[in-house]
Amino acid sequence: MKNERAPARPLRIRHRGIPLVRRRRSDEEPPRPRRELLTRDVVRLAFYLPYDHPEIAAGVSHAVESYMRAVGQSRRTINHVFINDDEGDTLSDERWSYSQELLRPERPFRFIEELDAASAHRLEKRGYATQLLFSGGLRSRNGYELHYRARIPWRNPSMDAVSILTATFPMTYLEQHGAERVRELALDMASQLRFVTGHGGLALHFYWGLSIADEAFRTELARYPGIDLRTAWPLPTRLGAQVDGVHWLNFLAQPALGQLGGATALRSRIHAPGTTVHAIDEDRVVVSLGEMPESGDLSVGQTLPSYREFAKVLEPWLEPLTLSETTLSDEPPRYSDMHFTADEARSWWRRLLD
Repeated sequence: MKNERAPARPLRIRHRGIPLVRRRRSDEEPPRPRRELLTRDVVRLAFYLPYDHPEIAAGVSHAVESYMRAVGQSRRTINHVFINDDEGDTLSDERWSYSQELLRPERPFRFIEELDAASAHRLEKRGYATQLLFSGGLRSRNGYELHYRARIPWRNPSMDAVSILTATFPMTYLEQHGAERVRELALDMASQLRFVTGHGGLALHFYWGLSIADEAFRTELARYPGIDLRTAWPLPTRLGAQVDGVHWLNFLAQPALGQLGGATALRSRIHAPGTTVHAIDEDRVVVSLGEMPESGDLSVGQTLPSYREFAKVLEPWLEPLTLSETTLSDEPPRYSDMHFTADEARSWWRRLLD
């Protein structure tokens, strides 16, 4: 009888250190080095929507309300919101009502070209039309967060520009409610979204970037191919229809799904036990790589074969890695909040393909 290995309990990660950016209290008094939580493990959902806000408002509103119902509003979950470029404040009834107003499709203008030059410049400079960031507060590190950023509505938008909706949960939420509940919530949030791609799975949430001194932590993380470190890079607002990697839950719509031959053809190309292809509707599917998310562990031979198989299937549509020759600080250059070298970045980006 074949011995099926039960999914391992998700890895728990907390990494503390001294943040790279430290504000001085005065010109005379040097800052006191203080260790803080730099990054932590979360379950992360992300959806990429190549539309302006009025076209996706209903689906985004549904997803936000689904998330808030699931996690609740309290000091232990969500009780703070940044609205556009304000300084943030407690999620009072008044600010929740204002957030809901911003999520409606109505706008005082439709395209940025309709605005006066000063207003259009201000919108271009900040880089989005609407932004909402719900969290546990300025100093909270509880792992709950929902972030929505609507793209700038150009009359002739770039095919690569996307609006983005992401949500995170601490690992305790997964352990208390079970992976099936998280999967159901992801499907509920996705149900009315006009996404082109999306995902759900293990990730790190970065509160501060790492430094060269965190080399041991970077080396340790390289063991776990199932943990998403794409979160260390800026929001992929130019992702278009490309796929930002392979995860526990993988949401696909057109055009990638059509180029893969649709749900039936996709099922025929997947053979790993436990991988399922579920049709949300005729144009959208979710591919689940097992019953629950797994980090893997290369040091003990947990190479995540189902993730690797699916990565090979998706390879033509995977987001390429783009590295500049210079960055703002280090020499040689370092990249992302992980502070990767160029070789480390390339190795992680292709970890499921090589």
